[in-house]
Amino acid sequence: DMEKAQEVLRQKGMASADKKMGRIAAEGLIASYVDDSCGAMIELNCETDFVAKNADFKELANMLAEGVAKGNPSNVDAFLASTCPKCGKMVSDIIKEKIASIGEKITFRRFVRIEGSTASYVHNGKIGVLLETDKKDDELMKDICLHITSSAPQFISRADVPQSVVDEETRIEMGKEDLQKKPEQIRAKIVEGRVSKLMAQRCLLEQPFVKNPDITVGQLIENKLNVKSFTRFVLGEGLEKRQDNFAEEVMNQIKG
Repeated sequence: DMEKAQEVLRQKGMASADKKMGRIAAEGLIASYVDDSCGAMIELNCETDFVAKNADFKELANMLAEGVAKGNPSNVDAFLASTCPKCGKMVSDIIKEKIASIGEKITFRRFVRIEGSTASYVHNGKIGVLLETDKKDDELMKDICLHITSSAPQFISRADVPQSVVDEETRIEMGKEDLQKKPEQIRAKIVEGRVSKLMAQRCLLEQPFVKNPDITVGQLIENKLNVKSFTRFVLGEGLEKRQDNFAEEVMNQIKG
């Protein structure tokens, strides 16, 4: 009973519970900024896709991405407390002004910043990739970013896969019904093959290149450059869970 829950929260003195509770800013934009020395990518959230398409909101997102790149903050709180070199205002105050003018909750959620040879690609403001390599090759780096955007690898190579991930996948595969009647040695071999295939699907260098599936990404970049790191943001990932858990959070507040 959402109405009753909000009433109880108001009675407990939680300011603006009727308006603020449950308002999850899961829309917004991924934005990036890259120059010769570093690259940065940020996620700026709002409540509706309509606002995310607003020119002022886009300008704010791009400004914040540039601010992260040039300011090199240690974390989100430090960045919000920093001063914008262009206007002299505190970043948190700039965001508050936009909230007042736009009329929606706006949240600077997260960022990543990398120094060195970087490239970035953002697809429709919804998925963003920031890539770090040991050499600069703009065209090739763009292709790798496009691939990561499309294929969502989790690791660069097998060497980066934690043993705990391999162990967990092995446990899951060993428990599958189609293997239970197989002899133990045969079952182990089948599981080993399945887990190896799963790891290949998650490792960037072993994935078929999205523009030419006849070669892997590893073959594409061989003797040209090495991928040092990458980060992939998906707009609003994880925030939907907060929305789903709202009723449970309210009940916990009431019980408390």
